[in-house]
Amino acid sequence: MSSLASIIGSSRDSSPAAGAPISDRDTDGQRAAFGDDGTLAADGTPHSMEVRGVHKAFGDFKVLQGLDLNFQDDAITTVLGPSGTGKSVLIKHLVGLLEPDDGEVLVFGQDLWKMSEHDRYEIRKNMGVLFQDGALFGSMNLFDNTAFPLRKHTDKSEDEIRDIVMARLTEVGLERSLHKHPNEVSGGMRKRAGFARAMVMEPRIVFFDEPDSGLDPVRTSLLNDVILEMHAQHGGTYLLVTHDIRTARKVSDYVGLIWKGQTVHYGPAEEAFEHDDPFVRQFLSGESAGPLGMD
Repeated sequence: MSSLASIIGSSRDSSPAAGAPISDRDTDGQRAAFGDDGTLAADGTPHSMEVRGVHKAFGDFKVLQGLDLNFQDDAITTVLGPSGTGKSVLIKHLVGLLEPDDGEVLVFGQDLWKMSEHDRYEIRKNMGVLFQDGALFGSMNLFDNTAFPLRKHTDKSEDEIRDIVMARLTEVGLERSLHKHPNEVSGGMRKRAGFARAMVMEPRIVFFDEPDSGLDPVRTSLLNDVILEMHAQHGGTYLLVTHDIRTARKVSDYVGLIWKGQTVHYGPAEEAFEHDDPFVRQFLSGESAGPLGMD
């Protein structure tokens, strides 16, 4: 439970300064908010997240092979790629659960692995994570699951906690299900409860590890609506990992594609879906003809 508990709470109060927010989901406005080289916001502050030349292998299996990505602030970025290419491993690096074999993992301009474990723990308080299955505690009802980070990381009273939890559960449409346990609700409801918990302390960074996994197309679309609504209301830097092209089309401001442990493409979503690179075109269109095969 310790590693999970360390990343399901978050707090804006103790976080470093962030880059200038983007208020309207307009691509030209997003580009204008950042420096020409994409490494700094216009005001000179670092991006919320960046990986530079990251390598990671498990035994002889090389997963990340010099991965470079820097994520635009206050925008929704979707990272796609074939299975086994390192998308979930990327998230584990960014939340400080995996140390790279080589390269830098920067969060709020600080290298996660050039700081103490205590400082990494503090930075994680600025993050929310929605896991594939929601990762709810089976012994707790949805209310207590959502309240968990507040009870662990803050000194708020139970009255204050109730107000915050009910606000988040209402935003994801679960205000009438707060007394139910995870085994009493559908997979989509568990994911929405996990999202409420991920947002309960107003994180500046939110990770979604295949949020559409196991959901039918209708419930996937409804969850995507919730993601868009929550981002419009609360802002923040969102990173989604998914295989679902429809999800990427619907929610993305930016799209990154990873193949063989490296970044093949990263940029505004509309550019990705009109790109002429053979791999990018094949993967986003779902065509069988192209460089991506069954291996």
